[in-house]
Amino acid sequence: MTESAVSAPALAPVTSGGGLTRRLLREPMAVGALIVFALIVLASILAPLLTPWDPNRAELSDVLAPPFGEHILGADSAGRDVLARLLYGGRASLLGALIALVVALAIGIPTGLIAGYYQRWFDSLSTWTANLLMSMPGLIVLLAVISVLGPRMYTVMAVFGILLSPGVFRLTRSSVMAVRKELYIDAAKVSGVSDVRIIGRHVLGVVRAPLVIQASMMAGIAIVLQAGLEFLGVGDSTTASWGQMLNDAFTNIYVAPTMLVWPGLMIGITVGSLALFGTALRDAVQGTTSVGKRRRPQGEETVPAPVEVVAESIRPVAEGAPLLLVEGLRVGYPAADGGTTVVVDGVDLRIARGEVHGVVGESGSGKSQTAFSILGLLPVGGEVLEGSIHFDGVDLVSRGRERELLRGSRIGYIPQEPMSNLDPAFTLGWQLVEPMRRHLGLSRSQARTRALDLLDRVGIADPRRTFDAHPHEVSGGMAQRVLIAGAVSCDPDLLIADEPTTALDVTVQAEVLDLLRSLQAERSMGVMLVTHNFGVVADLCDRVTVMQRGRVVESGTANEIFSDARHPYTRMLLDSTLEDASVRPALTPTEAGR
Repeated sequence: MTESAVSAPALAPVTSGGGLTRRLLREPMAVGALIVFALIVLASILAPLLTPWDPNRAELSDVLAPPFGEHILGADSAGRDVLARLLYGGRASLLGALIALVVALAIGIPTGLIAGYYQRWFDSLSTWTANLLMSMPGLIVLLAVISVLGPRMYTVMAVFGILLSPGVFRLTRSSVMAVRKELYIDAAKVSGVSDVRIIGRHVLGVVRAPLVIQASMMAGIAIVLQAGLEFLGVGDSTTASWGQMLNDAFTNIYVAPTMLVWPGLMIGITVGSLALFGTALRDAVQGTTSVGKRRRPQGEETVPAPVEVVAESIRPVAEGAPLLLVEGLRVGYPAADGGTTVVVDGVDLRIARGEVHGVVGESGSGKSQTAFSILGLLPVGGEVLEGSIHFDGVDLVSRGRERELLRGSRIGYIPQEPMSNLDPAFTLGWQLVEPMRRHLGLSRSQARTRALDLLDRVGIADPRRTFDAHPHEVSGGMAQRVLIAGAVSCDPDLLIADEPTTALDVTVQAEVLDLLRSLQAERSMGVMLVTHNFGVVADLCDRVTVMQRGRVVESGTANEIFSDARHPYTRMLLDSTLEDASVRPALTPTEAGR
């Protein structure tokens, strides 16, 4: 229903309390690790203020000077101050790790998001490339790079980042693939939200916590690897670094063994703090069991450019022409034997402006597949094989970009599972506001006012409390009302309601049906009501289309269908309802005792 109706990932549970950051700040291990790492970074940055010595200045008189003299930690085999080289060396070691990490994330995250979200040829190509990179022996590749380019350690670390990127890619891709089939994604698309915003705002949140965990581990690995290469003597000897210090200390281990302690201690503390932070973050993510508050996304109070209105570039259709016209629609999916399984076969559908049109059939009859075809939300593999879908003169099959712009603005959607179509990570109000800001060009305050009015209109007793609530804090009936408010928030011309009362109890069903009827009358919307319940059809619909096994078996006005159903399948559906059925006689004492 809304932009944020994208799944909060199952792989990254929504945090309790004040969110993941607040939970981490309550973890002593995480706070301690961050403080230690921050002190190391600050010490490296502020090295000129912490020591007067030049890390590359050699004094023959100070060769292998012991600690606690003129040189606090002593001097190395060239008479250079160990503390100065330790502090300045942190710059080189941390910067090298940062370069490797940034390169890995810059390659792995975008490719993983695109491959996991869109799949198809890009997924195959990027997966093949990632597997190829992972099959290469990393150390040998780096040594080969050094032999060709020389001891340019930052360049070497950039290459190491490329070798690390497949791990980031695979984590991102698998996390996105786990969430892209959720109803939240479809609900966001129906709101007219672009793929870029869905991926950036919501899907990226799926991998945020796992990526931080992996990034902390990769940074530690990069620090150790750079130090190892420099320890082997293949680094730049003119630049102070922890690896160079280890190399010099090992050469003089019998003369000045304490020289080995300082760089080893710094590497150990740095890598350990990163590892502890990753562990604390993992525990914070896995230990979360309930949905809680999340800070509402901040943004300037600016009016976004409204979405391009497709209808302005299209000539108005002739008066009396249908709002929605579906002709000869065939939808299929790839079969295991290489063929195609047809689930919708030759469906014709015509919905006029202001008409409520019921599409009825048992499960598997193709009614929902027809609705998804109109919305452009067929599951992966689904394809419109033949036929046309015209909405107000726009061919939705051939002009997919325009269909995306119409969704959420002129075509609204009410799903059948309210809780599965609301993002538990965001408040209900935020999920209502974002589509209105996008489609109507409202400011945040204007959209908030309109959202509160809509919540009041759909019968919510306390709109402000509901506006600030998360999905888990409201009932199923109230969540469905919020979805209805979102579906009509941008004044659509066509409303597609897919089993809007299935998940609700009988009392709430009646209230929701009354609400739909009144909203449709107020706004003169065309409504496509997908249902298997003839009672709902009798209550709301002007015309009815009956589907069986992907085909239309009968169509007509509601009065014609109920009074003179001609197809045996339609009569069977009518006979299966409980209305007007004979009352079962009371049980005899013998039957009651059985």
